[in-house]
Amino acid sequence: MKIMQKLSESILDKLSIDFLRNQGLKNAYGNDDTVIASLDSRILILWYLFFGVVPWFVNDIPFLLGCFLLVAITTKLARVAGLVLGLFLLGVFTQTGYLLIVTLLFGGDETAIAPLLVLTLKVATVSLASITVFSGLDPDHLANGLMWYGCPEKLSFSISYAYRMLPLLMEEFQSVLLSYRLRGNPPAHDTFLGKIRYLIYQIRVIIHSFYPLMLNTAKRSRTTVEVLEIKGYRYAAVNKEVKKVKLSTMKVTNNDGMFLALSFLWVAVTILISTLV
Repeated sequence: MKIMQKLSESILDKLSIDFLRNQGLKNAYGNDDTVIASLDSRILILWYLFFGVVPWFVNDIPFLLGCFLLVAITTKLARVAGLVLGLFLLGVFTQTGYLLIVTLLFGGDETAIAPLLVLTLKVATVSLASITVFSGLDPDHLANGLMWYGCPEKLSFSISYAYRMLPLLMEEFQSVLLSYRLRGNPPAHDTFLGKIRYLIYQIRVIIHSFYPLMLNTAKRSRTTVEVLEIKGYRYAAVNKEVKKVKLSTMKVTNNDGMFLALSFLWVAVTILISTLV
């Protein structure tokens, strides 16, 4: 009983709003000193296009396994927040992992393992590649990379703006949540069952906070848009000279070339092993 009580206390501590906010901000803004963050955004986007698209068209297990190991290494180098990795594991299990359990429980045999393993490796590889790129790029680098490839200015700005709205969104969410807590009467959580009821209460408060969160964020977003209009954002987005100055800081270095070379050398070795097997 004491072990379950300590476990429930640990889970409640991990699910605090401050913890979630810190993990989200760390993943979006706290990885500037990693190996992945030092690479040019154009190289990372090109790398992601390969590992985010090609696995869907391949059913060879050795090839998919090699790609998965590579993106797992890059995810480690990107120092992804633990919360994001936890959501990744939960997502992979809910999408593919439970299918294996259901198949075995309802009369399936070992022949079902290979197709499910292929699907799991595809989902896991593409997901980790996305986590690597979007954790290693800050909003400005990501927007500049998309703009260099010819993406519409509004699209690249929207992605960058969404990143910048993340701290504002979390701050507003905490304010709304605290206001609900001040007006509410949470259940006692001294016992294990009380902690479960308290957790259910917290989830209900989060659900009720959704609408005022969106409303308050929309009000503050309008102010931000008006400031951008005053500063001449639309003119800067379509002016070629301004875009040239904005993209002049982008530079492909030897580290970028080495990263691409090692990645595709790994893929070549994986294809060779797959062919021999």
